[in-house]
Amino acid sequence: MNMAFAGRKDVVLSRDSIHRHRRTAFWIFVSIAFLIALAVYATLSGTSSYSLSELYRLAYAKLLGVELTREDERLANVLLQLRLPRVLLAIFAGAILSLSGAAMQGLLRNPLVSPYTLGLSPAAAFGAALAILVAQTNGTSVGITISLSAIAFSLACSLIVLGLASAKSMNITVLILLGTALTAIFSALTSGLQYIANDEALAAITRWTFGSVNEARWTHVGVLAATILVITPYFQLKAGQVNSLAFAGDDTAKSLGVNVNLLRISLIFLAVSGSSLVVSFIGVVGFVGLVAPHIARLIVGSDHRFLFPFSMVTGGGLLLLADTVGRMILPPRVIPVGIVVALVGAPLFIYLILRKRNTL
Repeated sequence: MNMAFAGRKDVVLSRDSIHRHRRTAFWIFVSIAFLIALAVYATLSGTSSYSLSELYRLAYAKLLGVELTREDERLANVLLQLRLPRVLLAIFAGAILSLSGAAMQGLLRNPLVSPYTLGLSPAAAFGAALAILVAQTNGTSVGITISLSAIAFSLACSLIVLGLASAKSMNITVLILLGTALTAIFSALTSGLQYIANDEALAAITRWTFGSVNEARWTHVGVLAATILVITPYFQLKAGQVNSLAFAGDDTAKSLGVNVNLLRISLIFLAVSGSSLVVSFIGVVGFVGLVAPHIARLIVGSDHRFLFPFSMVTGGGLLLLADTVGRMILPPRVIPVGIVVALVGAPLFIYLILRKRNTL
């Protein structure tokens, strides 16, 4: 009798698992389809709107090597050099920020953690601002210096936060408070640089503080695409270990053979590096790394094997949607994407804090 009951129970569990996997696959398919549709719409829409037939004609001419008319050349310049890099940069940047946020929330076992709340994004923004100011003062080209400076300060910030928390055996709440304090410090330092900067440097630094994809370049797109190709397989490979750490804690994860310290250091290093690159290209976009993983978690659950890839789709879609809204709401003005995302993310952040009030 007991064996028969156990057998029926296993069948029920198997059916439930199959149902969850089918549901997850369905939502992933729907989300990717929505993201593709939104990308096409964002590419064709703007101050000058174009139709799908014009896009098809341009693609057909490019593939066959047909000589373009003057009108088609103008169309190609707008779509291929201005809008398409912007769309892809928003998608890739949102994907990296969201993946980083999902990983940090799982590794540190707190839903309020993200590259922004730990002070990493403001630190990267200060590094970028410092590189801009030094380049303007010396009359040299900024180039890759912005990215290197952003990564260096972001990594330094992460070492300070995680090092203090580890040395003092602090809980996650204090970790977030440390991040908040460092956010204030680096924001003040960035404001100080703005105060002493000339007009040209001030305009460039201000763009980083707002967060914008207005300066999208194919180079930026290529770097972020390569970053995704490098870090995503490793995150996916370690998703099962993140599950055991996030759901059961350090001690249980260690008993299952997980090298907790190595897991945390490696994934946080990759998350910080990826987020820093994003900030060096588009500036501070505060809440994507916090909001997008929660949206994904509500739909596909907390299993990081599915949460990581779905968070990337959600983050890319959220940032692209915010940029599209920012371009459409007050044409021809473009509202920076960081402002639009903050208007959505801040209320959710407040909600999460209030929901966690009993444990803080």
